[in-house]
Amino acid sequence: MTPARRKNQSAMKMLGRQLGTARRAAGMSQPALAAALNVNDETIASIEQGRRPLKLDIAERCDELLGTKGTLAAGVTNLPEIDQYPLWVEEYMDQEKVAVALSWYDNAVIPGLLQTEAYARAVLQNRIPAYDEESLERTLRLRLDRQEILKRKCPPTLSFVVWEPTLRLRIGSEEARREQMRYLREVAELPCVSLQVLPLDSNLHAGLNGPFTLLETPDHQHLAYTESQRGSQLVSDPEEVSRLARKYAMLRTQALNIQYSKGLLDRLLGEQ
Repeated sequence: MTPARRKNQSAMKMLGRQLGTARRAAGMSQPALAAALNVNDETIASIEQGRRPLKLDIAERCDELLGTKGTLAAGVTNLPEIDQYPLWVEEYMDQEKVAVALSWYDNAVIPGLLQTEAYARAVLQNRIPAYDEESLERTLRLRLDRQEILKRKCPPTLSFVVWEPTLRLRIGSEEARREQMRYLREVAELPCVSLQVLPLDSNLHAGLNGPFTLLETPDHQHLAYTESQRGSQLVSDPEEVSRLARKYAMLRTQALNIQYSKGLLDRLLGEQ
């Protein structure tokens, strides 16, 4: 038996929000729209919350009732079969946009928020199985767009700890690597950024289990996000978040301080 393909939950949620926005703009309540469509009130609520897919026939009728000129039907018709990202990844990226603080440890590549376009492209080109050209460009744009938080009027407090091999890994062209190192050195001077390097010769390493990110939301909820070969996970359990926060605190004590980290970047730039 062929397994059912996973629904595109994040896109379903987006379409639901579009329906809700159009309904409110037209001055209709959920019960009023449900009555006009001859469906249950709960059906409309479920669609708007992304718990139930918007069917093409309902989308077409909503376009007529709400004056959306085929927009909802087009969205249903072009809805991808499966998510580009799991729903929890979308949730993490939503939280990242508004976070008041981010703490990021990486031991494989330079953190995505600090990657130049050329370096990010080289990283994505190493994916197995390989991206097709369209998917690669879309993923690259999404990664670079996330860096807008660095340009916010009130940017979050950002702390990064990177293991030294990530700086020495020869991903991409020589010029791309040098550009990336120059950019890291520039970013290290931003008042909102703390960048520390865990040196290769350290005999202590609290991050051997892999990269992770800690995040504080505007309402001071603490979350964590982890990635591995098998996928990613958004962590909200306070005990698990606390365990990762203690690991990060230990990593900061094991890493070079901010000034020595800048000095290491300067030396690596001089070697290139």
